[in-house]
Amino acid sequence: MELSTQAFFAALPIMVAAILLVGFRLPAKKAMPIVYIVTTVVAIYVWDVTFNRVLASTLQGLLITVAVLWIIFGAILLLNTLKHSGAIKVIREGFNNISPDRRVQVIIIAWLFGSFIEGASGFGTPAAIAAPLMVAIGFPAMAAVMVGMMIQSTPVSFGAVGTPILIGVNKGLDSVSISKTLESVGSNWDAYLQIITSEVAIVHAITGTLIPLFMTIMMTRFFGKNKSWTEGLSIIPFAIFGGLCFTIPYALTGVFLGAEFPSLIGALIGLPIVTMAAKKGFLIPKDTWDFAPKEEWPVHWVSKLEVKLDSLTVKTDMSLTRAWAPYVLVALILVLTRVSDEAKAFVKAWVIPFKDLLGEGLGYSITPLYLPGGILVFVVLITYFLHKMEFKEMKEAFSESSKVMLGAGFVLVFTIPLVRVLINSGVNESGFDSMPVAMANFVANAVGDIYPLFAPMIGALGAFIAGSNTVSNMMLSQFQFGVADALSVSTALMIALQAVGAAAGNMIAIHNVVAASATVGLLDQEGETLRRTVIPTLYYCLIAGILGLIGMYILGITDPLVG
Repeated sequence: MELSTQAFFAALPIMVAAILLVGFRLPAKKAMPIVYIVTTVVAIYVWDVTFNRVLASTLQGLLITVAVLWIIFGAILLLNTLKHSGAIKVIREGFNNISPDRRVQVIIIAWLFGSFIEGASGFGTPAAIAAPLMVAIGFPAMAAVMVGMMIQSTPVSFGAVGTPILIGVNKGLDSVSISKTLESVGSNWDAYLQIITSEVAIVHAITGTLIPLFMTIMMTRFFGKNKSWTEGLSIIPFAIFGGLCFTIPYALTGVFLGAEFPSLIGALIGLPIVTMAAKKGFLIPKDTWDFAPKEEWPVHWVSKLEVKLDSLTVKTDMSLTRAWAPYVLVALILVLTRVSDEAKAFVKAWVIPFKDLLGEGLGYSITPLYLPGGILVFVVLITYFLHKMEFKEMKEAFSESSKVMLGAGFVLVFTIPLVRVLINSGVNESGFDSMPVAMANFVANAVGDIYPLFAPMIGALGAFIAGSNTVSNMMLSQFQFGVADALSVSTALMIALQAVGAAAGNMIAIHNVVAASATVGLLDQEGETLRRTVIPTLYYCLIAGILGLIGMYILGITDPLVG
């Protein structure tokens, strides 16, 4: 079979996903089971993968799904716990007292606070928190959703304490064969993954520093009374200052600490610095920018649920420090369990191993306490007492979180197994490379040396289809690795470009837009939001691709697997 034919069949599951999700606008819960079936049919009848291996790959995918769902549950449970304890409303009111300038508010609430939430929770949580906060303090709902989607760029690769890298990239690569090659040249898997992490952090830091400025100029252009770009540009010094206060510690953390902490620590350092600067008027224009009076807003800007957004109860003794304490605890415990060998050993002691599934050499081990889900649930238990909650409040938070987890779970039950089938298809009776490698070889032959320019766009496409940085990385990391290997350029940097592009693709992921719109009661306007968020997405992918070309061909960046 010719390489072009192999590539067509290998890409067929992705094409079917695009047609169903984008063309026919089917919800993922209906589309992904069909895509899973297409994937298994191609694997068995075109690639000659044994049914036993497809089944073992599916089981491996289901085990990974359990780990991802545990993280999702912990993240959403903490959010809902803080909502019912009243802490979210206290946090909102604290933001409202910093500055009356909407440009300043958007940098602090969306860029910095949103990045912190992304680092701690991920999975679309920043928009679910930041968008309602912005609406509650006077933003048009459509503006809040647009900006809420733009949060999901720079911090996303290290969202949910590094899940897109530690699970997405880590489990999206053929770690067994790559590890053997690394060991033969005196390196190892952990060192290789850290190279990828460092390069993701650096590319994001360079590209993402301008995202706060994009937020302000798009807000003033599309939602200002004068529809002016210049009203957003007039805050350039403060916007770039706000960007750097996050991206500098973010990059340093990625290089020296690993994938769990960049978004968390970048925000924890940047948020107080920028907040204090705003209170003192540092680099802020003399004019104060605001939206037009609410009665002048078009109807399609306005939330249908604004009354409900302000219905949260607050306990009279809830201080801002106490409201923030759970998030600070999450950050501290995560850092402790990743940096301290003793703490790491303690939380890793409980392991649920699954080895050699169906005799295929495939496996996965679940560590419930080490995974962020365990830490998040532990902090929820502390919050119950710290915030003096009633049992019925905790019960409601648990019920809401379970529903979200079950909804996400149905989609992931098909999505992650189909990814594992794609990745594990290299063991077959046809003699073909695995499906991602077949696609990689075809693209490398067709595009040639300039491919790194397009690598982030491929990652963004994956996130657009799957609605997830993590899933895009799982689907396409081996594909990107194969292209880099075929071109004899840095595989680590190519995978980093994949991860960066997949993060940017979250800004145009359809079901993320739908979810963010739902949190503010903005219905049937998803197309308007997508037409705007495609602007920063294209910027992000283009700049990242250019940086990739410069890194590979001008700076000569390499890694242990090159030549």
